[in-house]
Amino acid sequence: MNVHGASHRRRRAMAEINVTPFVDVMLVLLVIFMVTAPLMQQGIQIELPKTQSEGLQSDDQPLVVTVKRGGEVFVQNAEVELGELRTRLEAIFVSRGDREVFLRADARVDYGTVARALAILRQAGAREIGMVTEPEARVAP
Repeated sequence: MNVHGASHRRRRAMAEINVTPFVDVMLVLLVIFMVTAPLMQQGIQIELPKTQSEGLQSDDQPLVVTVKRGGEVFVQNAEVELGELRTRLEAIFVSRGDREVFLRADARVDYGTVARALAILRQAGAREIGMVTEPEARVAP
């Protein structure tokens, strides 16, 4: 026996990892990504025209051309001059398999600007052009 009355035992090193702090960090990151992901997809703010049609569902990342109220044109989120739009789209179509384009135009943009953008999309080789709109608010009868 030992002087203190108890046998001397060596303490073993604890081989377990406390995962609680890791789980806490992961949950915080999950919440941050859930909040910021929709904000990152919005991109360019415009007021879309309202229609009664249903929305299209697509799994792949579509090519989106946006025309803002002031006539500024964007391919995805990059601003492009209207005169350079055809060249930019032709270069994009070389690397893409599909030639589907979604046109988002502000409801108050000049009709002539939208018509010119549509013509350029066709000249660049777009085969399917979809007009992006928002659904109208339905009024109960």
